[in-house]
Amino acid sequence: MSVEWTGSGPELLLRLDRESAEPLRAQLERELREAIRAGRLAAGERLPSSRVLARGLGVSRGLVVDCFAQLQAEGYLVTRAGSATRVAACAPIPPPPAKGPASPASAPGAPPRPAVDFRPGVPDLASFPRQDWLWALREATRIMPDSGLGYGAPYAATSAEALTEAPGGTAAASYGDAELRAVLAAYLSRVRGAVAGPDRLVICSGFAQGYGLVLRVLADRGVRLVAVEDPGDPDQRLLAARAGLETVAVPVDEDGVDVRALAATGARAVVLTPAHQCPTGVALAPARRLELVAWAREREATIIEDDYDAEFRYDRDPVGSLQGLAPGHVAALGSVSKALVPVLRLGWILCPPHLAPAVAAEKHLADRGSPGLDQLALALLMRSGRYDRHLRRVRAVYARRRDALVAALARHAPGVELRGLAAGFHAVARLPETVTEEAVVSAARERSVGLYGMSGYRADPASQPARPPELVIGFGNVREDAIGRGIAAIADLLTGR
Repeated sequence: MSVEWTGSGPELLLRLDRESAEPLRAQLERELREAIRAGRLAAGERLPSSRVLARGLGVSRGLVVDCFAQLQAEGYLVTRAGSATRVAACAPIPPPPAKGPASPASAPGAPPRPAVDFRPGVPDLASFPRQDWLWALREATRIMPDSGLGYGAPYAATSAEALTEAPGGTAAASYGDAELRAVLAAYLSRVRGAVAGPDRLVICSGFAQGYGLVLRVLADRGVRLVAVEDPGDPDQRLLAARAGLETVAVPVDEDGVDVRALAATGARAVVLTPAHQCPTGVALAPARRLELVAWAREREATIIEDDYDAEFRYDRDPVGSLQGLAPGHVAALGSVSKALVPVLRLGWILCPPHLAPAVAAEKHLADRGSPGLDQLALALLMRSGRYDRHLRRVRAVYARRRDALVAALARHAPGVELRGLAAGFHAVARLPETVTEEAVVSAARERSVGLYGMSGYRADPASQPARPPELVIGFGNVREDAIGRGIAAIADLLTGR
Protein backbone atom coordinates (compact mmCIF):
# COMPACT_ATOMS: atom_id res chain seq x y z
CA MET A 1 0.00 0.00 0.00
CA SER A 2 1.40 3.41 -0.94
CA VAL A 3 1.61 6.23 1.56
CA GLU A 4 -1.28 8.67 1.23
CA TRP A 5 0.09 12.15 1.90
CA THR A 6 -2.36 14.86 2.93
CA GLY A 7 -2.27 18.55 2.14
CA SER A 8 -2.03 20.48 -1.12
CA GLY A 9 0.95 18.47 -2.33
CA PRO A 10 3.59 16.17 -0.87
CA GLU A 11 7.23 17.22 -0.87
CA LEU A 12 9.34 15.63 -3.60
CA LEU A 13 13.12 15.84 -4.05
CA LEU A 14 13.99 16.53 -7.70
CA ARG A 15 17.18 18.08 -9.05
CA LEU A 16 17.38 20.42 -12.04
CA ASP A 17 20.75 21.69 -13.36
CA ARG A 18 20.30 25.05 -15.05
CA GLU A 19 23.92 25.02 -16.22
CA SER A 20 23.36 21.82 -18.21
CA ALA A 21 22.73 21.80 -21.94
CA GLU A 22 19.92 19.31 -21.37
CA PRO A 23 16.52 21.06 -21.48
CA LEU A 24 14.75 21.47 -18.13
CA ARG A 25 11.73 19.49 -19.29
CA ALA A 26 13.95 16.53 -20.27
CA GLN A 27 15.69 16.72 -16.90
CA LEU A 28 12.38 16.71 -15.04
CA GLU A 29 11.07 13.75 -17.05
CA ARG A 30 14.30 11.81 -16.35
CA GLU A 31 14.22 12.61 -12.63
CA LEU A 32 10.63 11.39 -12.29
CA ARG A 33 11.29 8.22 -14.32
CA GLU A 34 14.30 7.37 -12.14
CA ALA A 35 12.34 8.05 -8.94
CA ILE A 36 9.63 5.61 -10.06
CA ARG A 37 12.08 2.97 -11.30
CA ALA A 38 14.11 3.12 -8.08
CA GLY A 39 10.99 2.79 -5.95
CA ARG A 40 11.24 6.25 -4.40
CA LEU A 41 7.75 6.81 -5.82
CA ALA A 42 5.54 3.76 -5.33
CA ALA A 43 2.61 2.68 -7.47
CA GLY A 44 -0.48 4.68 -6.55
CA GLU A 45 1.49 7.42 -4.79
CA ARG A 46 0.27 10.97 -5.35
CA LEU A 47 2.50 13.59 -6.93
CA PRO A 48 2.41 17.30 -6.14
CA SER A 49 0.05 19.32 -8.26
CA SER A 50 1.55 20.90 -11.39
CA ARG A 51 1.20 24.35 -9.79
CA VAL A 52 2.93 23.34 -6.54
CA LEU A 53 5.71 21.45 -8.32
CA ALA A 54 6.33 24.31 -10.75
CA ARG A 55 6.56 26.82 -7.90
CA GLY A 56 8.95 24.60 -5.95
CA LEU A 57 11.25 24.03 -8.93
CA GLY A 58 11.09 27.59 -10.21
CA VAL A 59 9.79 26.59 -13.66
CA SER A 60 6.62 27.32 -15.59
CA ARG A 61 3.49 25.33 -14.87
CA GLY A 62 3.18 24.55 -18.60
CA LEU A 63 6.56 22.77 -18.50
CA VAL A 64 5.35 20.54 -15.66
CA VAL A 65 2.02 19.85 -17.40
CA ASP A 66 3.87 18.79 -20.58
CA CYS A 67 6.19 16.58 -18.50
CA PHE A 68 3.24 14.87 -16.79
CA ALA A 69 1.57 14.30 -20.16
CA GLN A 70 4.70 12.64 -21.58
CA LEU A 71 5.13 10.32 -18.58
CA GLN A 72 1.43 9.48 -18.73
CA ALA A 73 1.86 8.47 -22.35
CA GLU A 74 4.80 6.27 -21.38
CA GLY A 75 2.71 4.52 -18.69
CA TYR A 76 4.47 5.97 -15.67
CA LEU A 77 1.68 8.29 -14.48
CA VAL A 78 -2.08 8.34 -14.49
CA THR A 79 -4.26 11.44 -14.32
CA ARG A 80 -8.02 11.60 -13.79
CA ALA A 81 -10.24 14.66 -13.91
CA GLY A 82 -10.78 16.06 -10.43
CA SER A 83 -8.08 13.85 -8.94
CA ALA A 84 -4.35 14.12 -8.31
CA THR A 85 -1.69 12.83 -10.66
CA ARG A 86 -0.44 9.47 -9.39
CA VAL A 87 2.15 6.86 -10.21
CA ALA A 88 0.48 4.27 -12.43
CA ALA A 89 -0.22 0.87 -10.95
CA CYS A 90 1.43 -0.74 -14.00
CA ALA A 91 4.53 1.46 -13.82
CA PRO A 92 7.82 -0.45 -14.33
CA ILE A 93 8.62 -2.45 -11.19
CA PRO A 94 11.87 -1.40 -9.55
CA PRO A 95 14.57 -4.07 -9.23
CA PRO A 96 14.66 -5.89 -5.88
CA PRO A 97 17.14 -4.48 -3.36
CA ALA A 98 20.44 -6.26 -2.87
CA LYS A 99 20.09 -9.08 -0.42
CA GLY A 100 21.66 -8.56 3.00
CA PRO A 101 21.36 -10.27 6.35
CA ALA A 102 17.65 -10.72 7.03
CA SER A 103 16.23 -9.87 10.41
CA PRO A 104 14.73 -12.76 12.34
CA ALA A 105 11.24 -11.32 11.96
CA SER A 106 11.53 -11.08 8.14
CA ALA A 107 13.74 -14.07 7.34
CA PRO A 108 12.09 -16.66 5.10
CA GLY A 109 10.91 -19.57 7.18
CA ALA A 110 11.23 -17.67 10.48
CA PRO A 111 9.04 -19.24 13.16
CA PRO A 112 5.78 -17.39 13.80
CA ARG A 113 5.21 -15.63 17.08
CA PRO A 114 3.93 -18.12 19.68
CA ALA A 115 0.22 -18.07 20.38
CA VAL A 116 1.08 -18.05 24.09
CA ASP A 117 4.42 -16.43 24.89
CA PHE A 118 5.78 -16.72 28.43
CA ARG A 119 8.61 -14.29 27.71
CA PRO A 120 10.01 -12.84 30.96
CA GLY A 121 10.40 -9.15 31.59
CA VAL A 122 7.44 -7.93 29.52
CA PRO A 123 4.75 -5.98 31.41
CA ASP A 124 1.06 -6.01 30.54
CA LEU A 125 1.20 -3.79 27.47
CA ALA A 126 -2.60 -3.55 27.24
CA SER A 127 -2.73 -1.95 30.70
CA PHE A 128 -0.76 1.13 29.65
CA PRO A 129 -2.85 4.11 30.86
CA ARG A 130 -3.25 5.74 27.47
CA GLN A 131 -5.77 8.36 28.51
CA ASP A 132 -3.70 9.41 31.53
CA TRP A 133 -0.57 9.62 29.39
CA LEU A 134 -2.37 11.68 26.74
CA TRP A 135 -3.58 14.02 29.48
CA ALA A 136 -0.04 14.35 30.82
CA LEU A 137 1.44 15.02 27.37
CA ARG A 138 -1.17 17.65 26.58
CA GLU A 139 -0.61 19.32 29.92
CA ALA A 140 3.16 19.21 29.51
CA THR A 141 2.88 20.77 26.05
CA ARG A 142 0.60 23.48 27.41
CA ILE A 143 2.77 24.53 30.34
CA MET A 144 6.26 24.01 28.86
CA PRO A 145 7.81 27.49 28.44
CA ASP A 146 9.43 28.39 25.12
CA SER A 147 12.82 28.32 26.82
CA GLY A 148 12.28 24.67 27.71
CA LEU A 149 12.06 23.67 24.05
CA GLY A 150 15.74 24.30 23.31
CA TYR A 151 18.91 22.28 23.90
CA GLY A 152 19.30 23.61 27.43
CA ALA A 153 22.77 22.23 28.12
CA PRO A 154 25.89 24.00 26.80
CA TYR A 155 26.27 22.02 23.58
CA ALA A 156 29.52 23.81 22.67
CA ALA A 157 31.41 21.70 25.24
CA THR A 158 33.35 18.83 23.69
CA SER A 159 34.28 16.66 26.65
CA ALA A 160 33.02 15.45 30.00
CA GLU A 161 35.84 17.36 31.65
CA ALA A 162 34.75 20.61 29.99
CA LEU A 163 31.23 20.11 31.26
CA THR A 164 32.08 19.13 34.82
CA GLU A 165 34.63 21.92 35.16
CA ALA A 166 32.31 24.60 33.78
CA PRO A 167 31.22 27.29 36.25
CA GLY A 168 28.52 25.84 38.44
CA GLY A 169 29.14 22.30 37.18
CA THR A 170 27.17 20.55 34.44
CA ALA A 171 24.15 22.46 33.21
CA ALA A 172 20.89 21.39 34.83
CA ALA A 173 19.50 20.14 31.52
CA SER A 174 22.22 17.46 31.47
CA TYR A 175 20.72 16.01 34.65
CA GLY A 176 17.19 16.05 33.22
CA ASP A 177 13.98 17.95 33.82
CA ALA A 178 14.05 19.67 37.21
CA GLU A 179 10.38 18.96 37.88
CA LEU A 180 10.78 15.24 37.17
CA ARG A 181 13.89 14.98 39.33
CA ALA A 182 12.11 16.65 42.24
CA VAL A 183 9.10 14.34 41.92
CA LEU A 184 11.30 11.26 41.55
CA ALA A 185 13.41 12.17 44.58
CA ALA A 186 10.27 12.37 46.71
CA TYR A 187 8.87 9.14 45.20
CA LEU A 188 12.07 7.12 45.71
CA SER A 189 12.41 8.36 49.28
CA ARG A 190 8.77 7.55 50.06
CA VAL A 191 8.38 4.23 48.24
CA ARG A 192 11.89 2.75 48.05
CA GLY A 193 13.49 4.12 51.23
CA ALA A 194 16.23 5.77 49.19
CA VAL A 195 18.38 8.73 50.18
CA ALA A 196 17.43 10.86 47.22
CA GLY A 197 17.73 14.45 46.12
CA PRO A 198 17.27 16.14 42.74
CA ASP A 199 20.99 16.92 42.56
CA ARG A 200 21.79 13.18 42.69
CA LEU A 201 19.37 12.15 39.93
CA VAL A 202 20.23 11.92 36.23
CA ILE A 203 17.41 11.14 33.81
CA CYS A 204 18.31 8.60 31.13
CA SER A 205 16.73 6.41 28.45
CA GLY A 206 16.12 3.28 30.51
CA PHE A 207 18.36 0.83 32.35
CA ALA A 208 20.67 -0.01 29.45
CA GLN A 209 21.74 3.59 28.90
CA GLY A 210 21.99 4.34 32.61
CA TYR A 211 24.15 1.27 33.21
CA GLY A 212 26.38 2.19 30.28
CA LEU A 213 26.81 5.76 31.54
CA VAL A 214 27.85 4.61 35.01
CA LEU A 215 30.25 2.03 33.58
CA ARG A 216 31.97 4.61 31.37
CA VAL A 217 32.45 6.94 34.33
CA LEU A 218 33.87 4.09 36.42
CA ALA A 219 36.18 3.08 33.57
CA ASP A 220 37.48 6.65 33.37
CA ARG A 221 38.30 6.37 37.08
CA GLY A 222 40.35 3.24 36.74
CA VAL A 223 37.81 0.43 37.20
CA ARG A 224 38.65 -2.47 34.89
CA LEU A 225 36.57 -5.34 36.29
CA VAL A 226 32.85 -5.44 37.13
CA ALA A 227 31.18 -8.38 38.86
CA VAL A 228 27.79 -9.67 37.66
CA GLU A 229 25.31 -12.10 39.16
CA ASP A 230 25.28 -15.68 37.92
CA PRO A 231 22.63 -16.41 36.80
CA GLY A 232 21.83 -12.89 35.69
CA ASP A 233 20.83 -10.63 32.82
CA PRO A 234 23.19 -11.45 29.90
CA ASP A 235 22.93 -7.87 28.61
CA GLN A 236 24.88 -6.70 31.66
CA ARG A 237 27.95 -8.57 30.41
CA LEU A 238 27.55 -7.27 26.86
CA LEU A 239 27.17 -3.65 27.98
CA ALA A 240 30.22 -3.91 30.23
CA ALA A 241 32.28 -5.17 27.31
CA ARG A 242 31.14 -2.19 25.20
CA ALA A 243 32.39 0.10 27.98
CA GLY A 244 35.78 -1.60 27.83
CA LEU A 245 35.36 -3.53 31.07
CA GLU A 246 35.84 -7.19 31.85
CA THR A 247 33.18 -9.08 33.81
CA VAL A 248 33.44 -11.81 36.39
CA ALA A 249 30.49 -13.97 37.38
CA VAL A 250 29.56 -14.33 41.07
CA PRO A 251 27.17 -17.12 42.11
CA VAL A 252 23.70 -16.46 43.50
CA ASP A 253 22.08 -18.75 46.07
CA GLU A 254 18.84 -18.65 48.08
CA ASP A 255 20.11 -15.57 50.00
CA GLY A 256 21.23 -13.63 46.93
CA VAL A 257 24.74 -12.89 45.70
CA ASP A 258 27.63 -14.62 47.49
CA VAL A 259 29.53 -11.67 49.00
CA ARG A 260 32.57 -13.76 49.96
CA ALA A 261 32.90 -14.94 46.39
CA LEU A 262 32.51 -11.33 45.26
CA ALA A 263 35.32 -10.17 47.56
CA ALA A 264 37.60 -12.85 46.14
CA THR A 265 37.25 -11.49 42.59
CA GLY A 266 39.07 -8.23 43.25
CA ALA A 267 36.33 -6.30 41.41
CA ARG A 268 35.67 -2.70 42.41
CA ALA A 269 32.15 -2.63 40.97
CA VAL A 270 29.21 -5.01 40.98
CA VAL A 271 25.77 -4.90 39.37
CA LEU A 272 22.95 -6.49 41.37
CA THR A 273 19.18 -6.99 41.42
CA PRO A 274 18.79 -7.17 45.23
CA ALA A 275 15.03 -6.61 45.63
CA HIS A 276 14.02 -9.38 43.20
CA GLN A 277 17.00 -11.15 41.71
CA CYS A 278 16.85 -11.60 37.96
CA PRO A 279 16.02 -14.33 37.17
CA THR A 280 15.85 -16.50 40.32
CA GLY A 281 13.45 -14.16 42.15
CA VAL A 282 15.22 -14.30 45.53
CA ALA A 283 15.67 -11.17 47.64
CA LEU A 284 19.10 -10.29 48.99
CA ALA A 285 19.05 -11.41 52.63
CA PRO A 286 19.51 -8.74 55.35
CA ALA A 287 22.83 -10.23 56.51
CA ARG A 288 24.12 -10.26 52.93
CA ARG A 289 23.09 -6.62 52.53
CA LEU A 290 25.24 -5.64 55.49
CA GLU A 291 28.15 -7.72 54.19
CA LEU A 292 27.83 -6.09 50.78
CA VAL A 293 27.83 -2.58 52.21
CA ALA A 294 30.90 -3.40 54.31
CA TRP A 295 32.65 -4.75 51.20
CA ALA A 296 31.87 -1.57 49.23
CA ARG A 297 33.16 0.69 52.00
CA GLU A 298 36.32 -1.34 52.54
CA ARG A 299 37.19 -1.52 48.82
CA GLU A 300 35.90 1.96 47.91
CA ALA A 301 33.75 0.05 45.44
CA THR A 302 30.55 0.95 43.59
CA ILE A 303 27.35 -1.10 43.71
CA ILE A 304 25.10 -0.68 40.68
CA GLU A 305 21.58 -1.52 41.84
CA ASP A 306 19.08 -2.54 39.16
CA ASP A 307 15.73 -1.80 40.84
CA TYR A 308 13.75 -3.13 37.91
CA ASP A 309 10.40 -4.39 39.28
CA ALA A 310 10.37 -3.68 43.01
CA GLU A 311 6.93 -2.04 42.77
CA PHE A 312 5.25 -5.40 42.28
CA ARG A 313 5.13 -7.50 45.44
CA TYR A 314 2.38 -9.82 46.66
CA ASP A 315 2.85 -11.88 49.81
CA ARG A 316 5.94 -10.38 51.39
CA ASP A 317 6.83 -7.11 53.09
CA PRO A 318 8.37 -4.35 50.94
CA VAL A 319 12.12 -4.63 50.37
CA GLY A 320 13.80 -1.24 50.52
CA SER A 321 16.42 0.00 48.11
CA LEU A 322 20.01 -1.01 48.85
CA GLN A 323 20.93 2.58 48.08
CA GLY A 324 19.28 3.66 51.32
CA LEU A 325 21.96 1.74 53.30
CA ALA A 326 24.99 3.15 51.48
CA PRO A 327 24.08 6.20 49.38
CA GLY A 328 27.75 7.06 48.90
CA HIS A 329 28.54 3.71 47.26
CA VAL A 330 25.36 2.75 45.38
CA ALA A 331 24.18 3.95 41.97
CA ALA A 332 20.51 2.91 41.86
CA LEU A 333 18.97 2.54 38.41
CA GLY A 334 15.26 2.51 37.74
CA SER A 335 12.90 3.04 34.83
CA VAL A 336 9.24 3.02 33.83
CA SER A 337 9.75 0.10 31.43
CA LYS A 338 8.07 -2.34 33.82
CA ALA A 339 5.82 0.11 35.66
CA LEU A 340 4.40 1.62 32.44
CA VAL A 341 5.75 0.32 29.10
CA PRO A 342 9.26 -0.08 27.63
CA VAL A 343 8.57 2.10 24.59
CA LEU A 344 8.68 5.30 26.70
CA ARG A 345 12.47 4.84 27.18
CA LEU A 346 12.61 6.84 30.40
CA GLY A 347 14.69 5.94 33.43
CA TRP A 348 16.90 7.43 36.10
CA ILE A 349 20.21 7.03 37.89
CA LEU A 350 20.32 7.89 41.60
CA CYS A 351 24.04 8.56 41.84
CA PRO A 352 26.50 8.76 44.72
CA PRO A 353 27.33 12.48 45.10
CA HIS A 354 30.86 12.09 43.76
CA LEU A 355 29.62 10.43 40.54
CA ALA A 356 26.59 12.59 39.68
CA PRO A 357 28.36 15.39 37.73
CA ALA A 358 30.40 12.96 35.64
CA VAL A 359 27.37 10.77 34.87
CA ALA A 360 25.38 13.85 33.86
CA ALA A 361 28.25 14.92 31.62
CA GLU A 362 28.32 11.51 29.95
CA LYS A 363 24.57 11.73 29.40
CA HIS A 364 24.94 15.17 27.84
CA LEU A 365 27.59 13.95 25.41
CA ALA A 366 25.58 10.83 24.58
CA ASP A 367 22.39 12.50 23.33
CA ARG A 368 21.89 16.00 24.79
CA GLY A 369 19.26 14.65 27.18
CA SER A 370 16.12 12.51 27.10
CA PRO A 371 12.92 13.95 25.54
CA GLY A 372 11.89 16.96 27.61
CA LEU A 373 8.15 16.83 27.00
CA ASP A 374 8.04 13.16 27.98
CA GLN A 375 9.99 13.91 31.15
CA LEU A 376 7.58 16.65 32.16
CA ALA A 377 4.61 14.41 31.28
CA LEU A 378 5.96 11.68 33.57
CA ALA A 379 6.43 14.23 36.35
CA LEU A 380 2.81 15.35 35.96
CA LEU A 381 1.60 11.75 35.88
CA MET A 382 3.38 11.02 39.16
CA ARG A 383 2.48 14.28 40.90
CA SER A 384 -1.21 13.94 39.99
CA GLY A 385 -1.49 10.50 41.62
CA ARG A 386 -2.28 8.79 38.33
CA TYR A 387 1.03 6.87 38.40
CA ASP A 388 0.34 5.37 41.84
CA ARG A 389 -3.22 4.55 40.79
CA HIS A 390 -1.92 2.73 37.72
CA LEU A 391 0.55 0.72 39.82
CA ARG A 392 -2.20 -0.39 42.19
CA ARG A 393 -4.32 -1.48 39.25
CA VAL A 394 -1.62 -3.49 37.44
CA ARG A 395 -0.35 -4.99 40.70
CA ALA A 396 -3.78 -6.60 41.04
CA VAL A 397 -3.60 -7.77 37.39
CA TYR A 398 -0.22 -9.46 37.96
CA ALA A 399 -1.42 -11.05 41.19
CA ARG A 400 -4.32 -12.67 39.32
CA ARG A 401 -2.01 -13.89 36.57
CA ARG A 402 0.44 -15.29 39.11
CA ASP A 403 -2.42 -17.16 40.76
CA ALA A 404 -3.55 -18.42 37.35
CA LEU A 405 -0.05 -19.78 36.65
CA VAL A 406 0.09 -21.53 40.03
CA ALA A 407 -3.36 -23.03 39.49
CA ALA A 408 -2.62 -24.16 35.92
CA LEU A 409 0.59 -25.93 36.95
CA ALA A 410 -1.11 -27.52 39.96
CA ARG A 411 -3.83 -28.86 37.68
CA HIS A 412 -1.84 -29.92 34.61
CA ALA A 413 1.73 -30.44 35.87
CA PRO A 414 1.60 -30.95 39.64
CA GLY A 415 5.18 -32.19 39.88
CA VAL A 416 6.66 -28.87 38.70
CA GLU A 417 8.01 -26.65 41.51
CA LEU A 418 7.56 -22.87 41.21
CA ARG A 419 9.88 -20.38 42.92
CA GLY A 420 10.35 -16.61 42.94
CA LEU A 421 6.64 -15.82 43.20
CA ALA A 422 6.74 -13.21 45.95
CA ALA A 423 7.30 -10.28 43.59
CA GLY A 424 7.58 -9.24 39.95
CA PHE A 425 5.89 -10.95 37.04
CA HIS A 426 8.05 -13.96 36.31
CA ALA A 427 8.64 -17.22 38.15
CA VAL A 428 11.15 -20.07 37.96
CA ALA A 429 9.84 -23.56 37.25
CA ARG A 430 12.08 -26.47 38.24
CA LEU A 431 11.54 -29.46 35.94
CA PRO A 432 12.18 -33.17 36.47
CA GLU A 433 15.77 -34.24 35.78
CA THR A 434 14.46 -36.62 33.13
CA VAL A 435 13.98 -33.72 30.69
CA THR A 436 16.30 -31.05 29.29
CA GLU A 437 15.64 -27.32 28.95
CA GLU A 438 16.54 -27.30 25.27
CA ALA A 439 14.20 -30.16 24.41
CA VAL A 440 11.28 -28.69 26.35
CA VAL A 441 11.75 -25.21 24.85
CA SER A 442 12.01 -26.59 21.31
CA ALA A 443 9.00 -28.91 21.62
CA ALA A 444 6.88 -26.16 23.19
CA ARG A 445 7.71 -23.85 20.29
CA GLU A 446 6.31 -26.46 17.89
CA ARG A 447 3.07 -26.21 19.88
CA SER A 448 3.15 -22.38 19.59
CA VAL A 449 4.08 -21.84 23.23
CA GLY A 450 7.11 -19.66 24.01
CA LEU A 451 9.32 -20.93 26.87
CA TYR A 452 12.75 -19.72 28.04
CA GLY A 453 15.43 -21.75 29.79
CA MET A 454 17.53 -20.74 32.79
CA SER A 455 20.71 -21.65 30.93
CA GLY A 456 20.34 -18.48 28.85
CA TYR A 457 20.97 -16.45 32.00
CA ARG A 458 24.11 -18.28 33.09
CA ALA A 459 27.55 -16.81 32.37
CA ASP A 460 28.95 -20.08 31.02
CA PRO A 461 26.39 -22.89 30.98
CA ALA A 462 28.90 -25.42 29.64
CA SER A 463 31.24 -25.00 32.63
CA GLN A 464 28.49 -25.19 35.24
CA PRO A 465 28.06 -28.35 37.32
CA ALA A 466 25.01 -30.46 36.56
CA ARG A 467 21.92 -28.50 37.54
CA PRO A 468 18.22 -29.35 37.44
CA PRO A 469 16.55 -28.03 34.28
CA GLU A 470 14.64 -24.80 34.93
CA LEU A 471 12.44 -22.41 32.99
CA VAL A 472 11.96 -18.68 33.54
CA ILE A 473 8.24 -18.15 32.98
CA GLY A 474 6.97 -14.63 32.43
CA PHE A 475 3.28 -14.00 33.05
CA GLY A 476 3.09 -10.20 32.88
CA ASN A 477 1.82 -9.96 29.31
CA VAL A 478 -0.25 -13.18 29.23
CA ARG A 479 -3.95 -13.16 30.08
CA GLU A 480 -5.27 -15.65 32.64
CA ASP A 481 -7.14 -17.72 30.05
CA ALA A 482 -4.05 -17.88 27.82
CA ILE A 483 -1.92 -18.99 30.79
CA GLY A 484 -4.26 -21.92 31.33
CA ARG A 485 -4.29 -22.88 27.63
CA GLY A 486 -0.54 -22.58 27.34
CA ILE A 487 0.26 -24.73 30.36
CA ALA A 488 -2.31 -27.34 29.32
CA ALA A 489 -0.72 -27.55 25.87
CA ILE A 490 2.76 -28.34 27.25
CA ALA A 491 1.98 -30.18 30.49
CA ASP A 492 3.43 -33.46 29.27
CA LEU A 493 6.66 -31.69 28.27
CA LEU A 494 7.03 -30.11 31.71
CA THR A 495 6.52 -33.37 33.57
CA GLY A 496 8.44 -35.63 31.18
CA ARG A 497 5.48 -37.93 30.64
